[in-house]
Amino acid sequence: MSKFKATAIVAFTLFILLSGFQSAEAQRLRIRIVSAGALMHASNMPDIVKVTGKPVFEHEGAYLYCDSALMNEVENNMDCYGHVRIKSSDTLNLYGKFLHYDGNSKIATVRDDVKLVDKQTTLTTNFMVFDRNTGVANYTSGGKMVNEDNVLTSRRCFYYTNQKMMYFRDDVVLTNPDYKINCDTLKYNTVSRISYFLGPTILKGKDNYMYCEDGEYNRLTSKSRFSKNALLVDDTRRLTGDSLYYDEKQKYGKAVSHVVMTDTLQHVVIKGNYAEYWRSQGYTLITREAVAIMGDKKDTLYLHADTLRATFDTTSNQTKELFAYHNTRFYRKDIQGICDSLQYSFADSLISMYRIPVLWADQNQLTADTIKILTGKNSIRQIYMYSTAFIVSKDTTGTYNQIRGKNMIGHFVNNELSSIDVNGNAETVYYVREDDKTLIGVNKAAGSRMRLYVADSKINRIVYFDKPAGNMFPDKEVPADQRLLKGFNWRYISRPLHRNDIFRNSATPAEKPKKEGE
Repeated sequence: MSKFKATAIVAFTLFILLSGFQSAEAQRLRIRIVSAGALMHASNMPDIVKVTGKPVFEHEGAYLYCDSALMNEVENNMDCYGHVRIKSSDTLNLYGKFLHYDGNSKIATVRDDVKLVDKQTTLTTNFMVFDRNTGVANYTSGGKMVNEDNVLTSRRCFYYTNQKMMYFRDDVVLTNPDYKINCDTLKYNTVSRISYFLGPTILKGKDNYMYCEDGEYNRLTSKSRFSKNALLVDDTRRLTGDSLYYDEKQKYGKAVSHVVMTDTLQHVVIKGNYAEYWRSQGYTLITREAVAIMGDKKDTLYLHADTLRATFDTTSNQTKELFAYHNTRFYRKDIQGICDSLQYSFADSLISMYRIPVLWADQNQLTADTIKILTGKNSIRQIYMYSTAFIVSKDTTGTYNQIRGKNMIGHFVNNELSSIDVNGNAETVYYVREDDKTLIGVNKAAGSRMRLYVADSKINRIVYFDKPAGNMFPDKEVPADQRLLKGFNWRYISRPLHRNDIFRNSATPAEKPKKEGE
């Protein structure tokens, strides 16, 4: 056999095989009539078959139902009219009043009272395109999704039926018993019932309001995650952070990184890098460089501790107390302090300092086992010092004026210390000087009770309520070991010198004070 004849036979055989394959493929792609009442050809349209009597069609595993249809056998497409239904799988059904279906592209176009049902999920619109190749259904002229108790409306939607994932765009509104959600773009999984927010989003609940530009909400667990300008508003409190997490069932929220909690009623701002919020239990906890900012711009108090905890009334939702735990330091222009733990009561504006507290007011250092500061209208009214109370001030010559007693009460006028009552075991070491700083003598006395009057941050008069032991002594008659009262401890190195100094370790020398606003 010649080489030419062999080549020709192979080519002919291949042609026959390909022709058979194309014929089988073409047959496989044809729209098939399963049942019908009647069929007729239109005289003026020989390629068109009119099918009536509630016909049923099949194509590539999908069944198509309608009242009547016009079927183009040549172009392999058809138009269906009345009670249209496409059964694409055991769970997916598409309904409408009119259907155009292309058997070659497997694209269905349905209009008028369109409804797509996939298990518990229903999409309704007036115009929908369903691509059976990709399993994607979409509408672009407005529609609604219902999935159990979730109801969502949007301008556009793309439903990836194989992945059970929906993408909604433009004027998206999702409502359920817990929240009403407004956003620009939302992705929704019909199985997990998780909503993913892909743009500016607002969630409004019965008791709170949330905002984010990226996040997710799980309807089954009622848990949410928010990021990008995340915000949670609960009555008078606002919580922001790089990432927010909220459990609606537990009424529990968590914020991570650049956290800010604002109480608009009490004028308190608490910052940190980690926060937990328990609405049902009535408290918020903030750690990691935590700082509370209280008061107005004129008299602002900056408070830092390892952990800050704010409690509030679960009925009125009003903040009651602020607790600072461990390594507590605070700064205000007129008063500064350090201690291990601190409590602030909003009801009576009372600050309580515990465990080795130290308080500085002007040139005075105040110490005791416990110190309480009564404030009002951003001003100090009284300071209570309990057990081993001690006041020290260092004058310009380097000498230390000292007052010691069991308990003390400091009285303030216009935020300045005006007088001090010493009750029990009162002792003083006070250097009396002329106006030109010339030393007159050392007032060294002890009694049960005394009152000291202060002017220009200096003691200018002492009143004894009983006959004191001791008196004014010449400086040379007071030995060195009697110039300091028992328990003397000058701790100026620990004093916060500006608002950023509250983050310094108490034992570390402070940097040069900065001007306010730096």
